[in-house]
Amino acid sequence: MPLVIPVFIPHQGCPHCCVFCNQYRISGFTGEKYVSAREVGNIIQNWLKRSSVDGREVQVAFYGGSFTGMDLSRQEELLDAVAPYVAEGLVNSVRLSTRPDYVDQKTVSFLRRKNVGIVELGVQSLDDNVLEACQRGHSAEQSVAAVKLLQESGFMVGVQLMLGLPLQTTRSLIQTVKKVAALNPDFVRIYPVLVLQGSILANLYEKGRYKPLSLGAAVAQAARMKKHLDEYGIRIVRIGLQSGPELEKTLLAGPYHPAFGEMVSSRLMLKKTRKILKDVKSGEQVTLTINERDQSMFRGMKSVNMKRLMELNLVDRFILRTDASLPRLSVRVTSHSLSLNAVTLTR
Repeated sequence: MPLVIPVFIPHQGCPHCCVFCNQYRISGFTGEKYVSAREVGNIIQNWLKRSSVDGREVQVAFYGGSFTGMDLSRQEELLDAVAPYVAEGLVNSVRLSTRPDYVDQKTVSFLRRKNVGIVELGVQSLDDNVLEACQRGHSAEQSVAAVKLLQESGFMVGVQLMLGLPLQTTRSLIQTVKKVAALNPDFVRIYPVLVLQGSILANLYEKGRYKPLSLGAAVAQAARMKKHLDEYGIRIVRIGLQSGPELEKTLLAGPYHPAFGEMVSSRLMLKKTRKILKDVKSGEQVTLTINERDQSMFRGMKSVNMKRLMELNLVDRFILRTDASLPRLSVRVTSHSLSLNAVTLTR
């Protein structure tokens, strides 16, 4: 895993205020903060001093805002602050996030010259009706064009998607996921919509014009998204927002849980386990072997998965064992007459 050195520039370069957005609360910053070139250098030096690199790739990541929406001089100031560390071989590359409509040929040429290797796009949805309801200010077509242009220019491309958006249905969500998978991005992040103080969505929520997803519904939708992306071999680097006191303090409503991503993987593991066990005849028993680090995920939060298996009369059909050598998120099924290879439950 690479060492990622974060530099936060919340809201900078972003010309729109999407209905769900309050990046100061999401990032933990509560006011406008202008990060200088000197501060960028200090951040890099501090991370390199306290972190063990040991041959790992080192990336400087500019999080928040829309990087390529800032004035060109501001972009140069930040990227040039990283350049000396790249020249010395202390940093390998730069990653940043931006809006799909702020990507064109001139932009990608500039980013290439400035050591940027990874660009994350805030796509959120590929449904124009949903994008309009969210006041995104760009179209689905612009998102597709931006992904393709970045890929053709040699960048690694990440796509950020959201679930629970205004006017979004399960059908439109899955259609978005399939369209994104067809674009073959290098990775995807999945975030549930939360209602935060200071956002437009907070006002809509208080007036009864927006109803957030329940935690259960959000986990179920995220699990479907992950299943489809896994089938296409698309890597998911995060599901759910990073927990933090500032976020939790300003959360009004919505499907927030600090272990949201684990809940999604646990749900998928339950579905796969049920599929395996339904082929085991009543009165027979198999051994399910998992990686020892996956025990909590297999059992589910507060043993919800085990309770469900008990309700389905499946809990007596297996013995659970652990094996540290088994790949994470996989299960090996063995019986007196049958021995199957490890089956990946979730990616």
